[in-house]
Amino acid sequence: MKVIESSLILWPLLVTLIAPFLVLLAGKKINARESVSFVAGTITFALVLSCAPTILSGGILRYELFQILPGITLTIAMDGLGFIFAFIAPFLWVLATSYNIGYMRSLKEHAQTRYYFCFGVAIFGAVGVALSANVFTLYLFYEVISVFTYPLVAHHQDEEGFAGAKKYLVYLMGASKLFLLPAMVLTYVLTGTLDFPLGDIHSGIFSKEVVASHPDLVRLTYVLFIAGLAKAALMPLHNWLPSAMVAPTPVSALLHAVAVVKAGVFSVSRIILSGFGTETMTTLGLSLPTAYLAGFTIVVASLIALTKDDIKARLAYSTVSQLSYVVLGVALVAPMAVQGGLLHIGHHAFSKITLFFGAGAIYVASHLKSIKKMNGLGRRMPWTFGAFGLASLSMIGVPPVCGFVSKWYLVNGALQQEQLILLIALLGSTILNAGYFVPIFYRAFFLEPDPSVPISEYKEAPVCMVAPLVMTSVVSVLLGFFPDIFQNFIRAFGGY
Repeated sequence: MKVIESSLILWPLLVTLIAPFLVLLAGKKINARESVSFVAGTITFALVLSCAPTILSGGILRYELFQILPGITLTIAMDGLGFIFAFIAPFLWVLATSYNIGYMRSLKEHAQTRYYFCFGVAIFGAVGVALSANVFTLYLFYEVISVFTYPLVAHHQDEEGFAGAKKYLVYLMGASKLFLLPAMVLTYVLTGTLDFPLGDIHSGIFSKEVVASHPDLVRLTYVLFIAGLAKAALMPLHNWLPSAMVAPTPVSALLHAVAVVKAGVFSVSRIILSGFGTETMTTLGLSLPTAYLAGFTIVVASLIALTKDDIKARLAYSTVSQLSYVVLGVALVAPMAVQGGLLHIGHHAFSKITLFFGAGAIYVASHLKSIKKMNGLGRRMPWTFGAFGLASLSMIGVPPVCGFVSKWYLVNGALQQEQLILLIALLGSTILNAGYFVPIFYRAFFLEPDPSVPISEYKEAPVCMVAPLVMTSVVSVLLGFFPDIFQNFIRAFGGY
């Protein structure tokens, strides 16, 4: 692959950096404030999209901002993997802004300027993570996301909100300081660099000589990286995610589909494939233990989701489970498994944001959170529950919705590696997914309303909320029919 030095990839970062400060300047001018998010998201998406021909032709865009120490630079770059995440974040930012308008105005939420500012900075952090050319740059942007999503989780400023936000920050900042930072230091000591060898998923940062002479230190470094990237929500470092559901629903959507958890699984994917490489993963026996941990998380989180009646809590544990599909795929290092895991970054993003948008629309329209009280609600909110149903099919893995494509590759990857236990975990999780999603849809359309719930008084949420969730559900279906939209970039990244 050819590395091209270009300042072109600096522009998406600059736009997402400037936009939040324009939001602050707009202040209480709500139309101007929201317009900034729309315009910035659209421009950022267009700028990222303009890089597509270069990436698809096998090029890698790179730009070094400055050097801090020999081997430690602040450098951004875009390859096929980075493009996918950089593509998703601004696209969903535009739709989330429309949704935010309906949600925040309908509920007359306070501190909306702060909310939009932090939301914008979180997108800046997500784009920065996507474009990180080395571990140091990745670490900086990873921390930006953690710091600026804290006020979003604590937005309601009540006891429950502060408790959830405290746990959120302790888990994420604690893990990054205790594990991720030492992992970065060990990497530099062992190799003298923190740069990812972009374009090569086989070799990684650690040379064969380093792996042969310091195998235990390299293994320790890997364990520290995986533990430090707690945003990926692998058990047991997952509990921050359900606790963060005290946030407003658009924030939950941001956490689960756009910025936080996607930054987590993207970073794990980058560390495994670009940091350690498939050869080191196999040589040191790191692959299967990571895949088994992910498989355990998939099954156990699904079982917990079955027990939750609160719709956001059920979706939260669903996210814990679904994120581990990505980790399992890249950890297996088989070509089909890796492709399935990376595909799921994009496929899960569109499906999961639909589900959280749906939960928020239900709350705005009816103030209902309990699934048991949603009997018959689908007849009053057919667009919302129809989109929710499509996204649920994606989570379950039913064709032709995009989740089926991801799971197809993952199942075949497990077969490639002859991993029967992981195959059973993947197939079993599909049954569990159906177990906690199908009852929601069934209740909404086929059961008679609870007499204590005035279903007849409810109707669809505002159009600016319903339209985005319908759009994201349609995209989930389109990605099922046209998986090459992301697959071509994965092939460019991995040389498949």
